[in-house]
Amino acid sequence: MSKGSKIFLIGAGVVLAGGALVLTAAKRRTPSVEVRLEKVKKRDLTSIVTASGKIEPKKKVDVSSDITGRIVSLPVKEGEMVERGQILVRIDPSLYESDVQRQEALLAGALAGAAQAQANKDQAERAYNRARDIRAQNAQLVSQEALETAETQRAVAIANLDAAQRQVQQARAGLRSAQDQLRKTTILAPMAGRITRLAVEEGEVAVPGTFSRETGLLMTISDLSVIQVKVKVDETDVVRIHVHDSTEVSIDAYPDTVFTGRVSEIKNSSVAGATTTASQLGTDVAVDYEVKVTLDNPPPGVRPDLSATARIVTATRKGVLSVPIIALTVRPPEDTLPRDTTRGRRVAAKGTTKAGTAKAPPATASAAAGARAPADSSTHRKREIEGVFVVDTVTMNARFRPVRVGITGDEFFEVLGGLRENQTIVAGPYQSIRDLKNDAKVRAARATTGRGTPAPAAGQ
Repeated sequence: MSKGSKIFLIGAGVVLAGGALVLTAAKRRTPSVEVRLEKVKKRDLTSIVTASGKIEPKKKVDVSSDITGRIVSLPVKEGEMVERGQILVRIDPSLYESDVQRQEALLAGALAGAAQAQANKDQAERAYNRARDIRAQNAQLVSQEALETAETQRAVAIANLDAAQRQVQQARAGLRSAQDQLRKTTILAPMAGRITRLAVEEGEVAVPGTFSRETGLLMTISDLSVIQVKVKVDETDVVRIHVHDSTEVSIDAYPDTVFTGRVSEIKNSSVAGATTTASQLGTDVAVDYEVKVTLDNPPPGVRPDLSATARIVTATRKGVLSVPIIALTVRPPEDTLPRDTTRGRRVAAKGTTKAGTAKAPPATASAAAGARAPADSSTHRKREIEGVFVVDTVTMNARFRPVRVGITGDEFFEVLGGLRENQTIVAGPYQSIRDLKNDAKVRAARATTGRGTPAPAAGQ
């Protein structure tokens, strides 16, 4: 073989070897995922629960009638201020006046009957005493039978007097009832306040609200000196709210003003309407609880039932480690951090990194040996772990790390353990975090400036 042929064969071998290396490297190269990076930083966080509701006075009274009758006078108007004891409604008293007169006549008759019974009783008493004294002096003048008859008449007279006196008491009770009914034809204000609702007009018939509160309602008087916002809070948030928590309230009728207040009451029972409806329909719905917020300085002229939104501050933290809300995700236990990012070695199943990485659930011996899982193993398999993807800025590998979080701010979670300050994490976008695999390669997304020039990504 000539020298030229040897050189050609050697060159061809080098080319083929280089091509094989290139193909092998191409096969091993994993495509990276474009993500947004961010540093773990200290921030001031405020946990807020937002709920909507309506303005209502702390104290209000629904005025209704205890009797039936036609309204002959209505000297007040809706929106008018009234004082305690002021006349609100007059009902036609004719029927009740005649009833009083009838009861007065019955009482007079009962009194006359009682007087007659008293006289009969006195006469029978005297007759008995006289017969008893005469027989005591001479048994021949008054027989035993006559004495017993006098005693019986006295007992009957006493019983008749007692019955007459009972009739007098009954007549007096009837008269008091009739007089009370007559007094109720004039309805007085039970408290001072503003008439926020007037449900009747002069000439209508007032009826007792025994079976229907709305049917018997005449008007509503509200004490507007103390104003509350009644909101409905979801069951997942109400446990974080406490009495006296500070609150910011926005009233739709005053769009440019934010009012301050404090939580004054938290109901122990859920809103009955939603719970009852859900149970009747057999559906699962969120349960709400009623929370009342008292405004510190309510606006003048505020009206009940105005729509309002309350932002209740449940907790505050100053200078705590935090991560964006979007960065927190969940993964099954087997996807926890496979390597110590500071040393590049495998982490033991029961160990933690110096950075405070949460312990991964240890694998059981039976599971490792392929033995049958216990009865509740499905529950353990479904239990997912919260964490974030920590990026090794040298290798650009994103590894899932469990973290413990505290309060939730508007955009960030408080970090209680699992991360250090200035560590780089994957902070978005949402879909990329959701699909990101553990130990996957990532690259920082670059935002464009106004001139179209790529800007450095966050965290670089």
